[in-house]
Amino acid sequence: MSDNSPVGKPIPIEVIEESLYEVRRKIYPRSVSGLFARWRLILVFATQLLFYGLPWVSWNGRQAVLFDLIQRKFYIFGLVLWPQDVIYLTLLLILSALALFLFTAVAGRLFCGYACPQTVYTEIFMWIERKVEGDRFARIRLDGEEWPWGFKKWRLKITKHFLWLLIAFWTGFTFIGYFTPIETLGAAVLHLSLGPWQTFWLCFYSFATWGNAGFMREQVCKYMCPYARFQSVMVDKDTFLVTYDKVRGEPRGSRSKSADQSSLGLGDCVDCSICVQVCPTGIDIRDGLQYMCIGCGACIDACNQVMEKVDYPKGLIRYTTERAIEDKESNQSAIRHILRPRVLIYIAFITVLASAFLVSLVTRNPLRVDVMRDRGALAREVDGVRIENIYRIQIMNASEHAMKVQMKATGLDGLKILNSQGQEVTEVNVGPASNQLMPVKVSTAIGVNEPGNYPIYFDVTAQELTGNESVTRKRDEKSSFIIPR
Repeated sequence: MSDNSPVGKPIPIEVIEESLYEVRRKIYPRSVSGLFARWRLILVFATQLLFYGLPWVSWNGRQAVLFDLIQRKFYIFGLVLWPQDVIYLTLLLILSALALFLFTAVAGRLFCGYACPQTVYTEIFMWIERKVEGDRFARIRLDGEEWPWGFKKWRLKITKHFLWLLIAFWTGFTFIGYFTPIETLGAAVLHLSLGPWQTFWLCFYSFATWGNAGFMREQVCKYMCPYARFQSVMVDKDTFLVTYDKVRGEPRGSRSKSADQSSLGLGDCVDCSICVQVCPTGIDIRDGLQYMCIGCGACIDACNQVMEKVDYPKGLIRYTTERAIEDKESNQSAIRHILRPRVLIYIAFITVLASAFLVSLVTRNPLRVDVMRDRGALAREVDGVRIENIYRIQIMNASEHAMKVQMKATGLDGLKILNSQGQEVTEVNVGPASNQLMPVKVSTAIGVNEPGNYPIYFDVTAQELTGNESVTRKRDEKSSFIIPR
């Protein structure tokens, strides 16, 4: 056998190490001005004014919006919700989901670009970054290797992060203030007397704000947000999206302002890449619809400014629909396609659920009564003359006013409601936004009714004291009464 035979010889294997994950390229968005930049600024101020200001609003001597998990009560202005009102939360979540589906079908990820908390706080943090470190090229130069770590670089970085942490801390403090009275929380922070859970959530939410808006930024929109993944199933050819008009823009290429683009065989796109530089997620909108696009309109403002400078019509990049681009329709014509079957179905569902939600809230009875039998003692004979059944009655006042409650038991002859001392219960006072749990005995004389299991009703009537007037509230709760043989 020849020595050159490959049998028995090891075959060299070339190992190529390739990462399964894309290495993040840090994005330095360029600042831009224009119509949509102004709208983003307005939405930043509006959402943060609402978020930071709402916990400080008072209502009837208490915090207007407070989710008191310890007392298991939610205060929303004049509304007091208990765990039994979970149906309202369910309806609200369903309405929010349907509204998001409707909004996406009409205008894509427009919510992401203007009102999403991740976008809003990223805008705030980037504004601070620009004020401290400078615009795009100054930040690139500052982070580059040619700028060594020295006093100025340390000063700029420390100042930026200090301001970021200040905003993050105030955001975390405000968030906790929706679950703990914010004035009490502020005093606890000043006196360093926060509880362990308050401390944990304050640090957690502050750190999350600082990390998401300061470092992760577009990574949240690209990879963490589920909305980015499933939005594609809710958009169609009639959805308004940030769109590059390829018919008009291609072939792209640079040229002088005085050049004749027709003779050069070029479209309106001058290939300046400013639309890419201003994008907060770092995509090139000219590559077509991408799930990473949050619909903020920064590229529209940037492109319109370039079109003005070269005396071309605006709107090379604009909010429009795929159908409008294909059929060369104007946006006015595209608007006519908004009310299509999918959108009408969403509107119908939202209208029905919102109407049911509002009617239920308006007609909501703030008097709640729960009757529970004592399973340990179904029935007993007292002094040979009366039969007693034991119950626990919980009366809940979900209003902002005190109630005077009267009770009686019906369904059998001679029923009386007695307290634990054997005294007949006729009236109970229940304070505003509170509940009262009391054990009672319902009794009847022996011989008045035949032995058996009878349905009875607790008729509860309350007078809600609203200033100089009173409003009558009623509840009937069914239970059973056992007469032994």
